Amino acid sequence: MNVRATACCLALLLTACGADEPGQGAQDFAILAQAAEGYEQASPGRRIEFPADHGAHPEYRIEWWYLTANLEDAEGRPHGAQWTLFRTALRPPGDTELQNPWQTGQVYMAHFALTGPGGHRGFQRYARGGDHDGEAQAAVHARPFAAWLDDWSLASTGEAWLPLEARAAQDGFAMQLNLDSDRPPVLQGEGGFSQKHPGGGGSHYYSQPFLEASGWLEIEGRRVEVSGQAWLDREWSSQFLQADQQGWDWIALHLESGEKLMLFQLRPQAGSSAGAYRHAVLIGADGGKREIGPGELELEPSRHEKVAGRRLPLVWEIRLPTLDRELTVEALHRDQWMDVDFPYWEGAVTVSGDSPGERGVGYMELTGYPKSGS
Repeated sequence: MNVRATACCLALLLTACGADEPGQGAQDFAILAQAAEGYEQASPGRRIEFPADHGAHPEYRIEWWYLTANLEDAEGRPHGAQWTLFRTALRPPGDTELQNPWQTGQVYMAHFALTGPGGHRGFQRYARGGDHDGEAQAAVHARPFAAWLDDWSLASTGEAWLPLEARAAQDGFAMQLNLDSDRPPVLQGEGGFSQKHPGGGGSHYYSQPFLEASGWLEIEGRRVEVSGQAWLDREWSSQFLQADQQGWDWIALHLESGEKLMLFQLRPQAGSSAGAYRHAVLIGADGGKREIGPGELELEPSRHEKVAGRRLPLVWEIRLPTLDRELTVEALHRDQWMDVDFPYWEGAVTVSGDSPGERGVGYMELTGYPKSGS
């Protein structure tokens, strides 16, 4: 990608967050709690439609296409892969678009990361939307589906949405994964509206948690054949967090029973007397789902570790009393820190318990944790 374009995109995106330089002012993901006048607001009642909603939603301020995969090589060693494309609007869609493609209001940011026996590596790229010299450096098309930033891509292999192929490569690390499923996407929350605050507000959200993955990873130039399970999340909103929230903990699990469990909590700002807003959903092997309300979910960290100057909860105890289940979720590797301009912890986890519905693998994301002195 053109270095000038990267610098321009980064400066604009950080300005939107009120940051003076990369990494400052972004630790609390402040852009996700900014007021969103002039943008469409996520709300209940909007019907999600395919294939249109696989594509971009420029009338909303922020959205992402988020792929995580829990994989094994031929020797049974665990690996993890992440491919994410974020879109951020710098001004509401009603504002006049400038004709110069370098001044388009759409900025894309992509993250690519691999986790394996040797540790974790993560990478980041930026690009503007729109055509540059006759070619779009970053864009998303709904049909046939294609999302890309430079040569990092997630795209349908035919006219239908599935199968998909994910590709990325940088500095001796690469992946090519083929992804397919015989089940439809799962609409999260209320018909695809996922509430994120007790007072309302949230995102449009659907998942494809039943992807079977196969392909290869390249780690420091060495290619490894892998296979496993993958989870694709799609969310779009204009104000993902409210002003009194500082970050979230998100966990998505592939259980040995064939079920999928997704849960999250959005944490209040430090010093607030309010509790975290929690939600979970258990998706049956047949694709049916059971919503798990805040009163049915007990989520407590049982071990913290210092990572990147932050005290992070890397082991969690999950209790679902109404389902008579208890699970322990633990990071596969301690340091799966994404050392990018908007830093966060994202990585593979293992799940342990007494029954197949309490064991498995998955991914966890921890955001908004400030640096600490102890």
